[in-house]
Amino acid sequence: MAKDKDKKEMKLTDLPGIGQTTASKLESVGYGDLMSIAVMTPNDLSTVADITGASARKAIAAARKMLHLEFEDATEYLKKREEIFKISTGSKNLNALLGGGIETRAITETFGAYGTGKSQIAHVIAVTTQLPKEKGGANAKVVWIDTEGTFRPERIKQISQAQGLDPMKTLKNIFVARAFNSDHQILLVEKVNDLIRRGEPIRLLIVDSITAHFRAEFTGRGMLADRQQRINKHLHSLMRIAEANNLAIYITNQVMARPDVLFGDPTQAIGGHIVGHASTYRIYLRRGRKDSRVAKMIDSPNLPEAECIFFITADGLQDEI
Repeated sequence: MAKDKDKKEMKLTDLPGIGQTTASKLESVGYGDLMSIAVMTPNDLSTVADITGASARKAIAAARKMLHLEFEDATEYLKKREEIFKISTGSKNLNALLGGGIETRAITETFGAYGTGKSQIAHVIAVTTQLPKEKGGANAKVVWIDTEGTFRPERIKQISQAQGLDPMKTLKNIFVARAFNSDHQILLVEKVNDLIRRGEPIRLLIVDSITAHFRAEFTGRGMLADRQQRINKHLHSLMRIAEANNLAIYITNQVMARPDVLFGDPTQAIGGHIVGHASTYRIYLRRGRKDSRVAKMIDSPNLPEAECIFFITADGLQDEI
């Protein structure tokens, strides 16, 4: 408890070399708490805050000391894991595949061809997040970064009515922004910190899709390294937000067909190992029989590879129709 109290009381201005002007500059670009400073590199902090490398190292060291970022036995880590909760997808089958639902302090990625249900899942969990915890929700608000124009308020109203929620209130609890390029997308993620600092009870951040702009702007092998580096930094920003605020990250990803695969499914997610390693849970979606969708757990730190079937209906996701 004492550690938690220290975290709440300490401010950026308590760090050596960080005055009010520098703190305001850091907050304006999304680095408004001690954790965001503690996980930065001295070079990054020096560049963002316009301070010397030596001052940056001292500030980072002080932030880490204040936050007690050190080794601890696994029982303490277990206590932290108990703070995590799951957001229901509305489908018992999909929830079971995910170990209970969309997990906070984690990145859940779905990838698949067009029309396999990636954005449909996003619409459903944007509603279920607002349900009480006893009904599989988080009693909280949602941020949606739309990169492909897939957000549909009409769909939110439809699902919310099926859940017994007020459609207009449900829409008011979703903060939506259309990202027009990769730089704008990165900036919007940083702005999520501003909403949280203003006291908005956000527990879910959706990025639909994570790779669309990067794929369009960084074309050709000559730009592949730059693209992957920017995606990597972007994903680490998402990871920091998830960890620091105990919220869930749900990202969708585009796919491509591998021409060298002669047998089996040639579908491959965009972003390569960078996106694969950053995602805590990776789910591959495809169409099944009789308008069903098949979800396959591709990667997870604690769950086995498995598949489940669900259906997309007017009310959301269901296990059978």
